[in-house]
Amino acid sequence: MTYCGFCGRGSEDVDHSACEARLRLIDPPRFCVSCARRMVVQVTPAGWTAKCSRHGEITSAR
Repeated sequence: MTYCGFCGRGSEDVDHSACEARLRLIDPPRFCVSCARRMVVQVTPAGWTAKCSRHGEITSAR
């Protein structure tokens, strides 16, 4: 099962169109899509990093 990076709910549970729009335009992911754990997020002027304690770190492509 995969999870929403914005709200942490299962991808099949609810409509995530609003979550997807926010992730594309404004916010970094707050939840790990593999395990739904809350991630440590750091936002800088150059981009963002989000780190899951089990699955590692992802960064923005800026």
